[in-house]
Amino acid sequence: MAPRTGAERYFAKRMRDDDYRAAHAEARRRIDEIDSLIRAIDAQREQQGLSKAELARRAGLPPEAVRRLLSIERPNPTAGTLVALADALDLQIVARPRSKSASKRLSA
Repeated sequence: MAPRTGAERYFAKRMRDDDYRAAHAEARRRIDEIDSLIRAIDAQREQQGLSKAELARRAGLPPEAVRRLLSIERPNPTAGTLVALADALDLQIVARPRSKSASKRLSA
């Protein structure tokens, strides 16, 4: 499908550049990682039967911040916010090494 808007044409042109395409793929991977973490936190909130406001209260965060974080399509939380939410849900955020195949894709 051919790009229709000026923005679509612009990005289609940029994606022909190898460096831009690689940077775009890396940004997409990071966004997907954040999204996965936010979804896991929200699923745990729902499993525990907590409202967003109650989670915010337990985490010591403004209710609107938690509501926005769990409602917008592309959240960009701070590490402190994620840790506060995880603590409030009795979750642990763990960093672990990537699989060898994922590490190879990133270094290529």
